[in-house]
Amino acid sequence: MPNELENKELIEKLPKEGVHCYPANPSKITRNRVLSVVFCVIGVFLVLIGLLKVTDNILKIALLVVGGLSALISILVFAQSFLIAKFRVAVDYNEKNVVLRYRYSKIAIPFENFDGRDGTPDQAEALIDKNFKKDTTFYLVLDDVFEDACYQTSSSDLESVDDFKQLREECFAIAEAYGARNSKDKVKFYYEKDLDPNDTGSTDLDALVEEAKAEQKADEEAAAQKRAEEQAAAEAAEAAEAEEAEETAEESSEEKSDEE
Repeated sequence: MPNELENKELIEKLPKEGVHCYPANPSKITRNRVLSVVFCVIGVFLVLIGLLKVTDNILKIALLVVGGLSALISILVFAQSFLIAKFRVAVDYNEKNVVLRYRYSKIAIPFENFDGRDGTPDQAEALIDKNFKKDTTFYLVLDDVFEDACYQTSSSDLESVDDFKQLREECFAIAEAYGARNSKDKVKFYYEKDLDPNDTGSTDLDALVEEAKAEQKADEEAAAQKRAEEQAAAEAAEAAEAEEAEETAEESSEEKSDEE
């Protein structure tokens, strides 16, 4: 990253050493452990049934595969619960990295590549937050701006809301100090506007959305106008038919009077 993106004064205000660890939510750890034990027992039971009770080869293989995978995944989840109990996210000022634990991997994002910003829930998380959670859940994006992937954590993932707020404050301070978010070389996601006037291949998503809305509105107005014209024509035709019928009736009445 170019040095001019860094703010030396803000960097000097950051801690010079130490590691701030943010463990996972204890209730999630307990839930993962309980569920992993339950599914592990079920998996072992299916394996034993397949080995001792089932004679059909296809069914036996199916039970062994399903049971074995269930037991193996449960063991991995159980072991992983101890790792995230130590930390889910950590800010390492010694190595100048933001570190997050993803399954059994530790992903380190250098400060000079890091951007922290407020996140949003996906559709499933939004539905859960709306219907099953009493407290508001906050989201934080942890992004290596020079990589395609970025990561997100939330206040429900960490041990407490206070931990989340402190992590958010640290991440924002680091991102502001090192300025990677301002780099022209960063990876731009589909929802980000490209303000480079020389980039003729860039697409303004907002403009496309507005154009589509305008076209849809124009089509709706044209359809409404056409329906109104058709209705007016139908009413005029009915009125003409009614008038013609009335004139015919009057002529018949006059002819009848003349005959009398």
